[in-house]
Amino acid sequence: MDPVGVATAPPEARPGPAWQSKCPWGAPKPTSISCSLADVMSEQLAKELQLEEENAAFPEVVAVAEGPFITGENTDTSSDLMLAQMLQMEFDREYDAQLRREEKKFNGDSKVSISFENYRKVHPFDSDSSEDEVDWQDTRHDPYRADKPTITPKKGFIGKGKDITTKHDEVVCGRKNTARMENFAPEFQVGDGIGMDLKLSNQVFNALKQHAYSEERRSARLHEKKEHSTAEKAVDPKTRLLLYKMVNAGMLETITGCISTGKESVVFHAYGGKSTNEDDKVIPPECAIKVFKTTLNEFKNRDKYIKDDYRFKDRFSKLNPRKIIRMWAEKEMHNLTRMQNAGIPCPQVVILKKHVLVMSFIGQDQVPAPKLKDVKLSSEDMKKAYYQILNMMQQLYKECNLVHADLSEYNMLWHDGKVWLIDVSQSVEPTHPHGLEFLFRDCRNVSQFFQKGGVTEALNERELFNAVSDLNIAADNEVDFQAEIEALEKVNEDHVQKHGKKVSAFPSDGDPPIYDK
Repeated sequence: MDPVGVATAPPEARPGPAWQSKCPWGAPKPTSISCSLADVMSEQLAKELQLEEENAAFPEVVAVAEGPFITGENTDTSSDLMLAQMLQMEFDREYDAQLRREEKKFNGDSKVSISFENYRKVHPFDSDSSEDEVDWQDTRHDPYRADKPTITPKKGFIGKGKDITTKHDEVVCGRKNTARMENFAPEFQVGDGIGMDLKLSNQVFNALKQHAYSEERRSARLHEKKEHSTAEKAVDPKTRLLLYKMVNAGMLETITGCISTGKESVVFHAYGGKSTNEDDKVIPPECAIKVFKTTLNEFKNRDKYIKDDYRFKDRFSKLNPRKIIRMWAEKEMHNLTRMQNAGIPCPQVVILKKHVLVMSFIGQDQVPAPKLKDVKLSSEDMKKAYYQILNMMQQLYKECNLVHADLSEYNMLWHDGKVWLIDVSQSVEPTHPHGLEFLFRDCRNVSQFFQKGGVTEALNERELFNAVSDLNIAADNEVDFQAEIEALEKVNEDHVQKHGKKVSAFPSDGDPPIYDK
């Protein structure tokens, strides 16, 4: 071999030992092709690099997304609709593949995974046999679905020796109780504990089960209450229908709004219309609509005002609690009619329909007259109001044969320079088993109010009681006075029981018509 040729040969062609080719200090071979700065800043290059990284990280997902754009050689592409469908199908596949990659990247190795399957694009025209045709709603893995508990054999235990597990095992029972939470009502939220390895003890599960049943019953009661009662501002569907009929019949022109709320009723203001009765009774220009609430939860103790009244005693025992409310409205209508015939200032009754009572409005221009407790009167007006109330109490007792039973500054209005009495649904006759007791309570309220108001001529409760009733009970103290009242009530009750209903000397009420249909 020519030594000159060997000497002039390039380094790559020179033979040498094997350790020289693996020398760590040798020059490294170029592994990448250098590119310009413009190529590095190119967005297309960045997308290609990102796609290569995603393909390397998720090869199986990308393989699903990749596929022929147009499947089938005989596909007719002359139709614009077919081309649009195929383009949309390809777009949906790419979108689903990207969604799977994001889902896997987001979940990672977490035991609790989040599924993006609800956001998939399932194209209805995709007729190819691919994985997209499978209904993912039936095959997807629900991380919150409870695994079926291990069935304990009939013998009651599994395993042998130290590994024996009975049906009373704490872990087995806990997992079964967690799975049984799915049987609760849909309204009872149990959270996402079913998908976890949660073990509920029997005590906790029984408490949750009882609470779920209680909530279900309570929800049913609330629903029934809203549908069949006047709990929400006293305007349930039945009451609203009654008001609509009044307006459509022309009896009321319009209903403006609510002016007063109480525990037993709600009062609305309305403008009167034309008369629809045969007697052509004049309807006031402004009316007050008193709607009695059909729920008895707030004043159950008020049945004593009506069950012992001989006018309604026989009917009271035959009615259910909701129909008793109609008797409340009917009772106030009768009491107001008596007071109106006696000349006592009170609202004028227009009509009664079930539990809705229409009366004249005490006030002007939708502004109700103030209560006696809210108005500031001069000393002369206070004295005038006191004597007027004293006269009205005597008229109410002697001419109307009634006791207000709830007389106070809250149920007296000041309008046109005089006192008007309202809210007489609880008024009873003096022969009522508690009639005199109610009268003494009214006298106490009136005396205390006017004595605090500076009326020096105001009588105390015992003197006022004797002035109204003419019973002339003589007692040195209030205890003995009330004892005499109870003795008189006992005599009245025995008299009514022996001789039946008391025949009242008061003439016919001349009541307005009652419509219960």
